[in-house]
Amino acid sequence: MPVKGKRIAVVLKGYPRLSETFIAQELLALERCGLPLEIWSLRRPTDRARHPMHAAIRAPAAYLPEYLHEAPLRVLRGLAAALTRPRLPALLALFARDLWRDPTASRLRRLGQALVLARELPAEVAHIHVHFLHTPASVARYAALLTRRRWSFSAHAKDIWTTPAWELTEKLRDAAWGVTCTRDGLARLESLAPGRTRLAYHGLDLARFPAPPPPREPRDGTDPNAPLRLVCVGRLVAKKGHDDLIDALAALPPGLHWRLELIGGGELRGALEARIRERCLSERVTFRGALAQPAVIAAMRAADLFVLPTKPAPGGDRDGLPNVLMEAASQALPILATAFAGTPEFITDGTHGILVAAGDPAALAAELARLAADPALRLRLGAAARVRLVEDFSEAAAVALIAEALRASAGLPPPALATEPELAACAS
Repeated sequence: MPVKGKRIAVVLKGYPRLSETFIAQELLALERCGLPLEIWSLRRPTDRARHPMHAAIRAPAAYLPEYLHEAPLRVLRGLAAALTRPRLPALLALFARDLWRDPTASRLRRLGQALVLARELPAEVAHIHVHFLHTPASVARYAALLTRRRWSFSAHAKDIWTTPAWELTEKLRDAAWGVTCTRDGLARLESLAPGRTRLAYHGLDLARFPAPPPPREPRDGTDPNAPLRLVCVGRLVAKKGHDDLIDALAALPPGLHWRLELIGGGELRGALEARIRERCLSERVTFRGALAQPAVIAAMRAADLFVLPTKPAPGGDRDGLPNVLMEAASQALPILATAFAGTPEFITDGTHGILVAAGDPAALAAELARLAADPALRLRLGAAARVRLVEDFSEAAAVALIAEALRASAGLPPPALATEPELAACAS
């Protein structure tokens, strides 16, 4: 049972976001464990839809000024409050070192947001936890230093691979503890600051998902009236590899009949639509935009094959272990993906799915054609992926690890002192 008055502040870059189901799932699970949370977001939501999980989360959400000039009074109040705090010289010294190495407007904005956060955090907040080690962690770190609080982190993907090594190293050493969601990311963080980070796969709360549909029809793409149904779910950004998928589809035999649904929104939609037109695929590809999770699962249940050809993006951005792979597995949907980042940690090539080299449209096309012609193979791979998910990637282990660490950091009681309903909810 939560100690009255003690709370945990969770700092996010944006909330709620359709593309961050793993964060919403974790917040909801931590609340079911009896942890009292409040959310502080650097940005307001931009997605029109929300997942049902967002409605179930009880934590109140507050929004920091995304741009300081939009809330000058809040920033000035934060600065005035900071002038009375004994840790201000230490914060200014840290900020000066950071600004010397990163002389950007973004760095100044993070300081302003941290001043606002430090002033507006209720006294009951005993600990700060932040998702992503790049800009959100800068805000959390500055505010924690100023207010004499401890802070911890969950690192994911872009933040690990695009943040400079000097900044990652110093944040890792300053944080009380941290977790990350792939062995790929863990190896990077361990190389910079050994022993500061633990592995915690997001997993999936299968109670939120329907059982897999009955065995899918054995479509093989030979009947124009029963084309192979492909689905790809991911933001329309470079690291998802949609351009490779389009090129692979254009290379398929003319007699192979297929349809693709692209689910997700993002900055590359216009360029991808142009690429599809250039390859005369417009009648076969449908852009669905960003969808709430029930609509995503419905599309997966209707599909024959899930495809996600992730790869490194210019600038170093890359995926972790995409949650959509586990969502596809929850519906026993066979998976074709790339052997990149955290994906091989979930999928063993030839057992739980098919993996090809990242950035290789020709290899992707060859496997698309092979899987199209072999419905029995697809059935076997989909069933194995479902078993892999259930046996090795449940949500419970990661939530238990994070909940225990948060309880200790915030001075909340151990699970033995929680109420029976809370324990049951946390275990579910």
